[in-house]
Amino acid sequence: MPQDNRNIDIFGLLSKDTDTVEKKKNREILLAQTGVKDVFQDGKISINSYTCLGVQCKECIKICPTNALYWGGGKIAIIDDLCVYCGACVLNCQVDDCINLERKRDDGTVEKFSKSKDVLLFQKKANTNKRIQRIHSVVLKPQDYYNQYPKAKQK
Repeated sequence: MPQDNRNIDIFGLLSKDTDTVEKKKNREILLAQTGVKDVFQDGKISINSYTCLGVQCKECIKICPTNALYWGGGKIAIIDDLCVYCGACVLNCQVDDCINLERKRDDGTVEKFSKSKDVLLFQKKANTNKRIQRIHSVVLKPQDYYNQYPKAKQK
């Protein structure tokens, strides 16, 4: 990774026909500049240009943490290499089913959504699963409890 961040050619890092190893390396360099963590393994994003109100709102462009969305050619366009599939654009979009997002979590779970309601439900489910895992790591299982606190011998 280059030491001097001001001399990075971001257009040279965008994937053309590079292999997956080089593409991942370039993606890490691009995302390091934004300070955004890449949480999801893989994903796809698309914008339905027929339902998009991009001329009037451009909210998805304003909210994108990595500037993966931009206004170009009379419509909202995507730089796939910069997208981290966070769902912020879908959450702030005024039109349901305008931005379609599909992402894959580390555990292999695939999430598909295009409505802000779905983003919130997936986030709630992920947070609930994390809380349950934390509880299981702290609370003893019944067998472990009985081993740790054996029944007192009666005299």
